[in-house]
Amino acid sequence: MTTRIDTRFAALKAEGRPALVTFVMAGDPGYEASLDILKALPAAGADVIEIGMPFSDPMADGPPIQASGLRALKAGQTLKKTLQIVSDFRKTDNETPLVLMGYYNPVYVYGVDKFLTEALKAGADGLIVVDLPPEEDAELCLPALEAGLNFIRLATPTTDDKRLPRVLENTSGFVYYVSVTGITGSATPDFDEVGRAVARIKRHTDLPVAVGFGVKTAQHAAAVARGADAVVVGSALVEAVRKSLDNEDRATEKTVKAVTDLVAELSAGARSARAVAAE
Repeated sequence: MTTRIDTRFAALKAEGRPALVTFVMAGDPGYEASLDILKALPAAGADVIEIGMPFSDPMADGPPIQASGLRALKAGQTLKKTLQIVSDFRKTDNETPLVLMGYYNPVYVYGVDKFLTEALKAGADGLIVVDLPPEEDAELCLPALEAGLNFIRLATPTTDDKRLPRVLENTSGFVYYVSVTGITGSATPDFDEVGRAVARIKRHTDLPVAVGFGVKTAQHAAAVARGADAVVVGSALVEAVRKSLDNEDRATEKTVKAVTDLVAELSAGARSARAVAAE
């Protein structure tokens, strides 16, 4: 089965340019504002959208994404509403790939079969569940693949050549390379080292390799895009949301534009890397 993720990466490969993958938290700072942000992302330059599933104990996330999730939970966001936001997005966009990203606990509580059925019906294309290692593939990964969803796995700087084939075994859609050791948004990566890591992963798989964690500017995006198939940006975008809010964490007239302006800059940066390489 070919998903929107497969189709989008194939199209971008044919164009000779990298993807920009944007992460935003479902329900931050509220349902309607979050939906408005999601709907505006593709026109601003987002090729794939990761939608965060808010969780009260996001162990892999740094302060910006933690705060984003807490704002969403405070505003009443639930997993059911996150699936609804996917469905609402699909009413006006049937092409942009959507990846649900988060932790296993809310999915487990919701019910795996129910979650997968409703995620597919809503229009989701893939899952990233950061706290399920390959040894637990039977829990969610294999059922998701069987249902027709891509299951995207994370590789890290500590994933050596012995471990990597196990990580890649049931991965589909793309491989997400975490460019720094630690939590999201915590440090700026060593871009030369990232390039070497991407090349090493590509020796093990034909899947596109996306690089995230620590990418905040157009210059960062350009540096990553020189070797990777996609650039992932999350913390910088949820920070743009936070800085646009009023004193009670509500959206303002600046909120959507704050995000889309940054996405446009990041997209231009990512595209510039390949344009320079082609000259």
